[in-house]
Amino acid sequence: MRVKAAVLRQIGLPPPYAASKPLEIAELDLSSPGRGEVLVGIKAAGLCHSDLSVIDGSRPRPTPMALGHEAAGIVEAVGEGVTDLEAGDHVVLVFVPSCGRCGPCAAGRPALCEPGAKANGAGTLLSGERRLAFHAEPVNHHLGVSAFAEHAVVARESCVKIDPDLPLELAALFGCAVLTGVGAVVNTAKVEPGQSVAVVGLGGVGLSAVLGAKLAGARQIVAVDLSDEKLAFAAKLGATDAVNAAAPDAADQIRRISGGGVDVAFDMAGAVAALELAYAATARGGTTVTAGLPRPDSRLSLAPVTMVAEERTLKGSYIGSAIPLRDVPRYVALFRAGRLPVDKLLTHRLKLDDINEGFDRLREGIGVRQVVVFE
Repeated sequence: MRVKAAVLRQIGLPPPYAASKPLEIAELDLSSPGRGEVLVGIKAAGLCHSDLSVIDGSRPRPTPMALGHEAAGIVEAVGEGVTDLEAGDHVVLVFVPSCGRCGPCAAGRPALCEPGAKANGAGTLLSGERRLAFHAEPVNHHLGVSAFAEHAVVARESCVKIDPDLPLELAALFGCAVLTGVGAVVNTAKVEPGQSVAVVGLGGVGLSAVLGAKLAGARQIVAVDLSDEKLAFAAKLGATDAVNAAAPDAADQIRRISGGGVDVAFDMAGAVAALELAYAATARGGTTVTAGLPRPDSRLSLAPVTMVAEERTLKGSYIGSAIPLRDVPRYVALFRAGRLPVDKLLTHRLKLDDINEGFDRLREGIGVRQVVVFE
């Protein structure tokens, strides 16, 4: 079948993207789903910094590539061997298809699936195949999803079935922003009631972490960002304090208002300076968690003695250390119960043809989560 999709052919074109147009809206050939694969009609796809980092070259990926990894849609057809999904099912798509058999999967850590990571790096589906092409030229998949398109063929393992009454434009956010941000709090850091928390970087993932910290019962949530607008937004979601990261004494401010440093600090900005700030704001005996993805050649400078003498912990968190089949339904249930107001994160709805302008807004820090809505 033919599908309209946003294709990246050249990495690193200069902003503004409304002018340079790194994403070309093109008609692609989409093959039928193979064994263990599913054809999904995409109904909503969120714009994420992980997409932007491919566009600007921070996270190099093979091109040409059909971008988009945070999405929800409706199953239209299933390939051979898929017995637990059928046409009409509503699904959230997740960006690490976990095989269920490798070492990390067997240990209950599907976010670290080795075949899934290999396929994502190569621009293929979990099977190793590509189902997209432009005039017979193969087009790479983005993180096994390629959701900035009218339809996508994905591995069965990329799908989490959800109840059909959840609006799909909200459901999309559970595939990345919520899964990553809330998961970093409850799965990676295991924040306990009464602990103090700082969140550095208030994009969709960072603000999801604010929601997660409130859900977990943190007594203090310090929001940290360069944007006063984002700081004010975080306060509406439950942050108790705000510090502008541009202040030269930002770490001292956080330590002062938290009484010596927070129990857990989260870096959600994807910049080394943000991680250094989060680490500096963490109390003795505390934990610093990073879900940011800076450039692969970035390096962090820390005094190792602080990790020993202060019993500090520095942890990474990928997809919120999630088990998607468990966590997506849980988070959806919490949203329905009014305890996880994910709907407040959705600030812009746009058409596929306006996606380059959307990435300009994302780059400039305007709004929180933008979603491409397909009719």
